[in-house]
Amino acid sequence: MILLVLISSVLISAIAVYQYREQLRDYHEDRLERKEEQIKQSIDYTIRRTTYPPTTENLGLIFMDEIYQIADVHNKNFNIYDLEGQLIKSSRPKFENDSISNCLDAEILNNLQSSVEKRFVEEKSAAGDRYQSSYSYITDGKFKPIGIVNMPYFEDNTFNDKELREFLTRLAGVYFLMLLIAIGLAYFISKYITRSLQTVSDMMSKTDLTKRNEKIYIEEPSEEIAKLIDSYNAMIDELELSAIKLARSEREQAWREMAKQVAHEIKNPLTPMRLSVQSFQRKFDPQDPNIENKVAEYSKTLIQQIDTMSSIASAFSSFAEMPAQQNETLNVVKIVKLALDIFNEEYIHFISEEEEIIAKLDRTQLIRVVTNLVKNAIQAVPEVESPRILVSVVSEDDYVKISVADNGVGIADNFAEKIFEPKFTTKSSGMGLGLGMVKNIVETYKGSINFTSQSGKGTVFTVKFQKEEH
Repeated sequence: MILLVLISSVLISAIAVYQYREQLRDYHEDRLERKEEQIKQSIDYTIRRTTYPPTTENLGLIFMDEIYQIADVHNKNFNIYDLEGQLIKSSRPKFENDSISNCLDAEILNNLQSSVEKRFVEEKSAAGDRYQSSYSYITDGKFKPIGIVNMPYFEDNTFNDKELREFLTRLAGVYFLMLLIAIGLAYFISKYITRSLQTVSDMMSKTDLTKRNEKIYIEEPSEEIAKLIDSYNAMIDELELSAIKLARSEREQAWREMAKQVAHEIKNPLTPMRLSVQSFQRKFDPQDPNIENKVAEYSKTLIQQIDTMSSIASAFSSFAEMPAQQNETLNVVKIVKLALDIFNEEYIHFISEEEEIIAKLDRTQLIRVVTNLVKNAIQAVPEVESPRILVSVVSEDDYVKISVADNGVGIADNFAEKIFEPKFTTKSSGMGLGLGMVKNIVETYKGSINFTSQSGKGTVFTVKFQKEEH
């Protein structure tokens, strides 16, 4: 709308200027013709009344005084030339004769002679002003040419240019007002049109697979907006069905994977137990003097495998159980120190710039997080010549940051995305539930856990918990 107003204003202004120029050109041409016709009539009248024979040689005598009278009557100067183009008489004062050509160009004479109307108009411009000069024949009573009358005509456009400027100024004022109105209308119309689109946009930005999404309801929408809303609502229905199917599929897959993992881990101790029972059954001899030692060794083997199965069950139970949020206000620095007391390795070091950093957490779960991270670090440095594990607690804005750094073997890039997955492990033993359980605890308390690692240089795990709000 605004562009149309601007384009129309430019086009109308251009057309107005063009039309003005054309009308002005026609006006000057008509005025020149009228003046020329009036002067020629006066010249013919003078020739008919004179006592001198109407010849070229007598034109100077015929118009000796009459030329000035004619010029005064018509308020227009003119010149008389003979047929060869030589100046005979001019109505201008003598001091202006220097600006009058005493001899016409051959081109003017040729154009005049070849013209059907026996009339030629020469157009020139100087210093930005245009002027015309008309040439036509003076004839005797028998219409025989005896001379040439020349009438210069200067186009004075001062008044007309002023009128054009005033017109364009008024036109600009009108179009400026129209532009303001167009801007206002465009604003309100666009707001009305885009109001429904903004609603759709806002709802789409809130779309989340993890929760139930609301449908869009707008009163009396346009046909196009109604189709868009119907498509969005249909998409929400399909999305909800897909989310339900996906969640069901993920749960089923998780239980399948968990069942496979449990079955695999339980089979590991069952095999040596079965072999031990079979071996004891074949070799059992009540009369054997070492029977007591063999029974004790057999029992010890079975007890070890049973303990292994028990630890497997406890590990899965701990992983499956969501940490109970029995929060209490505690000093994180103190609790992390307490968690490190169970480790006897001399290469474990603890640093903290502050003696007290308060957060609202569960003491037991915080200890589980620290011990699991430290255990992983210990398992990463057995082959390092000078092992070192550094545990730090620092305050960072509204968060408390716990870092566990080691100079162990590091984590390969192809394992980085799977490191927090349950059952994933890079060790030859263990069930790969430690980091998954840590991530589970941290996310329960709306914290974050991440790591950086370089293969062969070490790994740093960082956990962030929000401080207590005052």
